[in-house]
Amino acid sequence: METLTAKSTMTKWVLDPTHSELGFKVKHLMISNVSGTFGKFNAEIDGEDFRKSKVHVTIDVASISTNDDNRDGHLKAADFFDVENHKTITFEGGSFTKLDEENYQLSGILTIKGISKDFKLDVEFLGINKDPWGNEKSGFSVNGKISRKDWGMNWNAALETGGVLVSDEVKIHAEIQFVKQS
Repeated sequence: METLTAKSTMTKWVLDPTHSELGFKVKHLMISNVSGTFGKFNAEIDGEDFRKSKVHVTIDVASISTNDDNRDGHLKAADFFDVENHKTITFEGGSFTKLDEENYQLSGILTIKGISKDFKLDVEFLGINKDPWGNEKSGFSVNGKISRKDWGMNWNAALETGGVLVSDEVKIHAEIQFVKQS
């Protein structure tokens, strides 16, 4: 009985989707960046103090948008995310390392296309505040980068002038707001 009570009162921070965004940038033709977003994702922090808590993120890959239906269709295909066989991207964060008063590094496991790898994100803690309705909220700015080839996304095209159509490096950025639940 004591265990059930402890679990039911455990603090959890849940995503406030109307005040959160998740995006990425990839170099195109080696001269500019193409941006995209994932419109549907969920994130939770288990525990009162995020620095000692587990972080769970699930991204609906089919919600990808780059403002070009043909490109979005290609990204959903087997050359990239293979949405038919891999509907979600997950991140399980396990440890925060404090870099200074506001900046942390979050280490965890990122899984894309069924491939799981160690992954680190730079996290800026933006603070905790109450909204006008008394809800306690916390904010974070998150940045990272991956080599897409590490997760089996190898498609590319060589350019006549040298270089490739799409860079291997993908920059990830998110602005995240959580609401405290008890």
